[in-house]
Amino acid sequence: MDMNLSKYMAFVATVEYGSFTKAAETLCYSQSAISRMINDLEAEWKLTVLERGKSGVKLTPDGWKLLPYAKGLCEEYRKLQMQVDELHGMQSGLIRIGTFSSVTIHWLPSILRAFQQDYPNIDFELLQGDYTEIESWIMEGRADCGFLRLPTRPPLVSTFLTTDPLFAILPQGHPLGEQNTVSLASLCHEPFLLAEKGAKSEISALFTKHDLVPKVRLSTWDYHAILAMVEAGLGVSILPALLLQRHPYQVTAKPLDIAASRDIGFALRSQKNASLAVQRFFHYLSSHRPSDVTSWVSGVTDAQL
Repeated sequence: MDMNLSKYMAFVATVEYGSFTKAAETLCYSQSAISRMINDLEAEWKLTVLERGKSGVKLTPDGWKLLPYAKGLCEEYRKLQMQVDELHGMQSGLIRIGTFSSVTIHWLPSILRAFQQDYPNIDFELLQGDYTEIESWIMEGRADCGFLRLPTRPPLVSTFLTTDPLFAILPQGHPLGEQNTVSLASLCHEPFLLAEKGAKSEISALFTKHDLVPKVRLSTWDYHAILAMVEAGLGVSILPALLLQRHPYQVTAKPLDIAASRDIGFALRSQKNASLAVQRFFHYLSSHRPSDVTSWVSGVTDAQL
């Protein structure tokens, strides 16, 4: 690869990840090599493009002006590499996937294992975030595709994978655990632990839809932290069924008294402009959907998970 192009890629990655260390991990360089490439760029351009600080790096005004052009060059190189991969019959390639924790833990290992049996030389980079972050990564080109809650915002192209029902999560021995189903209104009388980060989650939207306001004591996107706190008796929560598989926490899961779920899908920005590897992965998921989680939850309605 042309050395100047490597410098542009180092510049773009450092801005995207906010640090030399994370950029180095992504591009498989040492931190000192990334720092040296940025320094070389600044020396060539006779401009300072990044401000360094203890909290990371940020763009200078000159850096803001130059970043779109550097991104454009990197994107054109990616398209060139896509064409090379296609001419080689997809002997190699990289798929950057945006994903969230429950999919990463419970679906991706088996999906990637099966896919790589047919395409052993395809590599993957996983970018973990919340729904809003994943959508933005796909729109910006930082991720090639990703798992999302449906519906997605246009112009993303998506395919439906499964419906994931929501369960009330209670400490063991909680009075609400004696009921067959748990009402949303009853959860509003308890300290509530909300699984949310940034944009409104399907759980917040559910309360809003029914004109209810939970007593939120804590919000976090870390599902395991919520399960641990429910186990400790610090509150109640609502979580998707997919997350409740094979976890170690002693909590009770109960169905809600109303229909509540999230639709999980897979999305990319454009099938036409996607690499051959991404197109194959998209079609693979469309025809090999993960097992519907409802088949798993049918036996846990009275379980102490």
